[in-house]
Amino acid sequence: MKPFSEASERNRDPILAILKRVFRETRRVLEIGSGTGQHAAYFSAALPHLVWQASDRAENLPGIREWGVDPIELDVDGPWPDIDADAVFSANTSHIMSWPQVVRMFEGIGRMASVKTVCLYGPFNYGGRPTSESNARFDAMLRGRDPASGLRDFEAIVALAARHGLALQEDNAMPANNRLLVLKKGSEQFS
Repeated sequence: MKPFSEASERNRDPILAILKRVFRETRRVLEIGSGTGQHAAYFSAALPHLVWQASDRAENLPGIREWGVDPIELDVDGPWPDIDADAVFSANTSHIMSWPQVVRMFEGIGRMASVKTVCLYGPFNYGGRPTSESNARFDAMLRGRDPASGLRDFEAIVALAARHGLALQEDNAMPANNRLLVLKKGSEQFS
């Protein structure tokens, strides 16, 4: 049975509106943590100038293929495939991974010399606090299921990205109390 995420269906058009602008001159995108494969299928069709490379852990690859997408295996805890991408997209991963895995994800992105732009989508805390009651409940649910997961602090993500040569360019408000962060290599951070 084809995997399906209602959240992916709801958030794809608002994300796409930003990706059309941010990835206008991009040619190859590596998606880290493709999950169900819905975003990869939708964005690759809507952005035909891009080669959209889906990736995830081995156990998720068969479901992604159900969406007509050809993913590659990428587990942030293991060796990374050699891929020449000028951008990275990752949605709803940083709050599912443990913090050490988020660190390894940014280390891996930092080692990819070809990457110039990173788009990270999901809910974040600001100043150590959730931005809404629904995000506070979501964080509690995540931590109840796995104490290593949970909403990450925006400031910690920006600092981690900076250690790997990525400066925050945009912090876009999205529906359902989510954000889409746009980070760039070789740029000054916006203020």
